[in-house]
Amino acid sequence: MRTKIQKSIASSLLIAFILVLSTAALAQSRTAIEVASLGPQVGDLVPNFRLTDQNGTLQTLESIAGPAGTMLLFHRSADW
Repeated sequence: MRTKIQKSIASSLLIAFILVLSTAALAQSRTAIEVASLGPQVGDLVPNFRLTDQNGTLQTLESIAGPAGTMLLFHRSADW
């Protein structure tokens, strides 16, 4: 048989657990991202550029183009 103190502790723990779950749910809600504001979109023409690659070699849009054109992929660094 539980004592009043044990029931009170169990109730408090249940309330705390519910609060933690609701806070976690709120933290997971995300703001919508306006993709068009992030840069060139699929099919857009990009301006010519001159950038150094990971090996220190200067690259341009023309230097990376293949026979069927160029596909650029941008992603965030793994070093956030």
